[in-house]
Amino acid sequence: MSKKIQISASIVLYNENIQILEQTINSFLKVPLSKKLYLIDNSPKRIINDIFKREEIEYVFVGKNVGFGAAHNLVIDKIKATSKFHLILNPDVRFNPSVIINLSEELEKRDHISMIAPRVVYPNGALQYTCRKEASLLELIYRTLGIKKSFTKHQEYRDENLSEPFFPDFIHGCFMLFKTQQFVHLKGFDERYFLYMEDADICRKIKDSGKEIFYYPKEQITHIHRKGSSKKVKLLLYHIVSARKYFKKWDK
Repeated sequence: MSKKIQISASIVLYNENIQILEQTINSFLKVPLSKKLYLIDNSPKRIINDIFKREEIEYVFVGKNVGFGAAHNLVIDKIKATSKFHLILNPDVRFNPSVIINLSEELEKRDHISMIAPRVVYPNGALQYTCRKEASLLELIYRTLGIKKSFTKHQEYRDENLSEPFFPDFIHGCFMLFKTQQFVHLKGFDERYFLYMEDADICRKIKDSGKEIFYYPKEQITHIHRKGSSKKVKLLLYHIVSARKYFKKWDK
């Protein structure tokens, strides 16, 4: 029988910077709860297998890049009967141990919430606008072209008080803390998205299930946020393909 734990987490890897990844792993391992961390490696080569050897870490080498959502979903059968909370974690964040403690307490006392996320800042302390209103094709076009910035800022709730907790339409997925059974019930991420839009999609699934997502800025994490799709044509194409699938699925 698998050992019961309070929190599990999964990080999907693809040719990661080891030093940055180590900061993320150490942040999680310092949390004073019973825990398990799954490193899901989509990289072409098994290069970190012998680097992070701890009892609380399980390394899963996929052997190919199956995408962000599909990789995270590989842990569903491992966590469904073992953990109370499950954290979707990017490989480039760092946080204090109290963040998970406090977020899990807030999540536990609210029956109508499936997922909670903290305030996110860049390494220089500047706020990342991770909360978004429901995605639209028009917004994607404006962001790609760098125009109509007043509209895109409105989509980021910049006209709201972002220092107070609230229920946004969706939250970008660098740090998403779920009630494990809710994540299992949702069947994780929709694997039709190879990269991008998985976070918007799972937030939409949460709302369709009658639950809510909760932005809780009283807790804060640091995220490097490399903005890949705005820098590389290939990643931008992935974003466009995923967006088309999203709008078709949700009839937007």
